[in-house]
Amino acid sequence: MSHLLQSTFIPTTPTTTRRRSVFPTAHLRRTHVVESKIREIFMPALSSTMTEGKIISWMKTEGDKLAKGESVVVVESDKADMDVESFYDGYLASIIVPEGSSAPVGSPIALLAESEDEISLAKSKTPTPTSTSTPAAAEAVTEEVSTVAAAVTVTSSSDTGPVKVVSSIHPASEGGKRVVASPYAKKLAKELGLDLRGVVGSGPNGRIVAKDVEAAAGSAPIGVAAAAKPSGGAPVAPAVELGTTVPFTTMQNAVSRNMVESLAVPTFRVGYTITTNALDALYKKVKSKGVTMTALLAKATALALVKHPVVNSSCRDGKSFTYNSSINIAVAVAIDGGLITPVLQDADKVDLYSLSRKWKELVDKARAKQLQPHEYTTGTFTLSNLGMFGVDRFDAILPPGTGAIMAVGASQPTLVGTKDGQIGMKNQMQVNVTADHRVIYGADLAAFLQTLAQIIEDPKDLTL
Repeated sequence: MSHLLQSTFIPTTPTTTRRRSVFPTAHLRRTHVVESKIREIFMPALSSTMTEGKIISWMKTEGDKLAKGESVVVVESDKADMDVESFYDGYLASIIVPEGSSAPVGSPIALLAESEDEISLAKSKTPTPTSTSTPAAAEAVTEEVSTVAAAVTVTSSSDTGPVKVVSSIHPASEGGKRVVASPYAKKLAKELGLDLRGVVGSGPNGRIVAKDVEAAAGSAPIGVAAAAKPSGGAPVAPAVELGTTVPFTTMQNAVSRNMVESLAVPTFRVGYTITTNALDALYKKVKSKGVTMTALLAKATALALVKHPVVNSSCRDGKSFTYNSSINIAVAVAIDGGLITPVLQDADKVDLYSLSRKWKELVDKARAKQLQPHEYTTGTFTLSNLGMFGVDRFDAILPPGTGAIMAVGASQPTLVGTKDGQIGMKNQMQVNVTADHRVIYGADLAAFLQTLAQIIEDPKDLTL
């Protein structure tokens, strides 16, 4: 659900005080005093941890008419990009905070006039922007744009002329008309050498998202595709200028705050080795039906937490803890520019196939930075899996407000001793759980991990 812009009323004409008339009441003429209504549009708080927001794009330009509930601006919060709606009818009179700039929560970002005649009056009352962007940052942005603009001409092997990919400072604008796209879509388009002006958006209000860029890339001219993909299969690392200092993004600021906050919690770690042959066999059977390994691990973890509610508990004030009524499994996902933890809510109650479909939906929204706050802030237990990168074991930092996080390593063939004294080969993975020692003790984690191992080694209950 899009969020509504908060605004306050600014009276522009003082109320006129009328003198008493000496004429009889019957001869009094009533004078109607008309007040202009110019409202300040504030930077909304899109999550409980948001302290400032960044303007990604204005979906309307100055002078455009707005209807109540219509999307006006896309704001980057600490974890997602969100379309923000107008709470009133009127005209977007003046934009105070431009695209690419940040402003504290509660500060004015634009002025809304009630009528078209009051636009000029609103412009005269435009306050000084309270953007947190510094001149140095603006200069860096300008330099970056200039660098990009200088390198947007590529030569096609099948065409003697250059292919112009970007033709202006704003890569998604044409004739003053803005094309709205998510940051990830813009980055992807730049990597693929696509002009966003030719891409049709499928997001809210025609917004271009990553899948639109990917679809357009499939039908792009050969010259553009060839320029975007260098020869050879080796991945190309993103270009960085060594020696430069880069300010944190909004998301990186949020991650930084959370990591520093987690240092105040006394934690401990317990590791466990789990045999995964049966789980691997089950995965091969259900993979064709859209089931993911993440959904299997989340489901197994949720079923184990049902039997060990203290591991699903949380302590927030240091004086008490809560046995959470729901088992919501948050799963760490690396996205462009940061990290986010989409939440599979009630994972113990949702069937495996529905859980997999929900996970795919959450990942798509996370990469497009379209997750709503309840989709990434309601986790009660967190999973972090680096097994797909071949990492065999690692420790994870406990997210604030939760009781435990489990780090999952890769499942690897291992020589093990069997019960009859023979040596055999089994697939095994290492899991390490980091927990809040104020609430959860070693015996609690040991019992939880034993239950989890039993479920994974005999996973028949996962498909029920």
